[in-house]
Amino acid sequence: MNNFEQLGLNESLLSAISDLGFENPSEIQEKAIPLLLEKNTDIVALAQTGTGKTAAFGFPLIQKIDLSKKNTQALILSPTRELCLQIANEIKQYSKYVKGLHTVAIYGGASITEQAREIRRGAHIIVATPGRMQDMINRDMVNIKHIEYCVLDEADEMLNMGFYDDITAILADTPEEKSTWLFSATMPREVASIAKEFMKTPEEITVGHKNQASTNVTHEFYLVGGRDRYLALKRLADANPDIFSVVFCRTKRDTQAIAEKLIEDGYNAAALHGDLSQAQRDAVMKSFRGKQIQMLVATDVAARGIDVDDITHVINYQLPDEIETYTHRSGRTGRAGKSGTSMVIITKSELRKIGQIERIIKTKFEEKPIPSGIEICEIQLYHLANKIKHVEVNPEIEAFIPSITELLEEFDKEEIIKKVVSVEFNQFLEYYQKPSNNLTAVSSRGNSKEVPSDGAVRFFINIGAKDGLDWMSLKDYLKETLDLGRDDLFKVDVKEGFSFFNVEAEHAEKIMDVLNGESYEGRRINVEISNNDGGRNNNRRDHNRRGSRNSNGGGERRNDRRSGERRNDRSGSERRGGERRSDRSSSDRAPRNERGSRRSNDSSAPRRSRRS
Repeated sequence: MNNFEQLGLNESLLSAISDLGFENPSEIQEKAIPLLLEKNTDIVALAQTGTGKTAAFGFPLIQKIDLSKKNTQALILSPTRELCLQIANEIKQYSKYVKGLHTVAIYGGASITEQAREIRRGAHIIVATPGRMQDMINRDMVNIKHIEYCVLDEADEMLNMGFYDDITAILADTPEEKSTWLFSATMPREVASIAKEFMKTPEEITVGHKNQASTNVTHEFYLVGGRDRYLALKRLADANPDIFSVVFCRTKRDTQAIAEKLIEDGYNAAALHGDLSQAQRDAVMKSFRGKQIQMLVATDVAARGIDVDDITHVINYQLPDEIETYTHRSGRTGRAGKSGTSMVIITKSELRKIGQIERIIKTKFEEKPIPSGIEICEIQLYHLANKIKHVEVNPEIEAFIPSITELLEEFDKEEIIKKVVSVEFNQFLEYYQKPSNNLTAVSSRGNSKEVPSDGAVRFFINIGAKDGLDWMSLKDYLKETLDLGRDDLFKVDVKEGFSFFNVEAEHAEKIMDVLNGESYEGRRINVEISNNDGGRNNNRRDHNRRGSRNSNGGGERRNDRRSGERRNDRSGSERRGGERRSDRSSSDRAPRNERGSRRSNDSSAPRRSRRS
């Protein structure tokens, strides 16, 4: 590998590199920097997040700026405010010995007039988010008609976020005779389209294979029942006491709910999603970077731009809608040469997605079982012993030692050690011995539920009109909760205390996994496959199957109501297809606001290790 001196960088940049502690260039830097310094050309560079792309384009860009000119010479577009600020700060660090170079960040959530004032003072390099940049162009607050370099950083993420029109409009406002540098982790169709339309025979640099995941990241998946997803998340956190992670959810609602549950259960957690104000987002990210937060629960959009080198784990609480997005998620760990782990919590209905991701990232997943309670106790025990071994003794404790020694004088050394570690061990052991914290073992081999494999499947669900639902609101709720398309749900029939709906068989297992155990307005949801197919003849079938004595045209109505009431009124156990199955414990039934925090209300709940 070359060192930075061999890449053709000038002395001012090499001095800054030395101050930053960079020793050897990464692969993308080694390939891109000499090429960009040598000639004015368009390039498409494909490399994973965390491989040093900012320096790969930042160093040559700074060296090419003509300081005798005061006009804007370079524009860098990035997907989020956080990444925009980060790039601008890094460019300033790289150019600390380049006197007179001025870099300005443009982004939403800050004063547009102040940003315009900064540009008028003279901005050689503008780092901008597409939305704010297009807004300033429309208001004639910025002139990019004479720039010489345009950098599209995280191009695939900008397009995934819906910035295609803004990017094309911005590029159309730049001169044809410029160098365009496109950096991306993946190469979806939209990125290829921009390269074709706005770039001239670009040279391509690829680190690894296209879309390939970082080699510093190991990939694991854990198969669970739908209602056990949150319990699995807690076990994975407890089995990794030093975890410093991003937990990904698909929706803002899930992100907020999971973060709140984790906080209630004693974890250092916080939510990051689009409904937070900019001040709230800044406060969360400051706490996360300071490691006051161990588990940052985030949506994909909110997490874009997170650049923290020490993240140990990425946990996919839910897989993304777009399989390619997994590459960006896993790229949040294993950065700057460090190793990391990407974990996926899935149900059997999602198992096929693992194969799809493996084909895209060209890396195999390892299926692992959720750690058992006793395994977690053992891990926590050794973690505590290690903390005790390496803790720095505070001199102020000396004043209390004689009294403590007198109090414990009846115990020998071994007994004292046992008592000290039992403080932590007993809490975890008692917690994981509770039935409500047990998980149902699920394996990728064999089916855990009998569901039809083709045709339409009709489901019974124990919520209805008395829950404030009509057919339209129930359909909207199911679509959002299950992430289904408009036409995936049909024949929605709402009764007083329960309802029916149809889906295609391919979604049936997902319905069972996701909905069973969900809550709606504090009411725990139960779904079952129904023999009522929603057609005209279902009355007679339901009449015969359930042994109803009713023979009039209202048979379906009365039978279904009676069946629904039986399902709703049963407690402790319920009957499905002649087989009894144990219900969840009463503590699991309770709405979250009634459960309260285990740390304050449950004396047996283990204290989670907190980072200082």
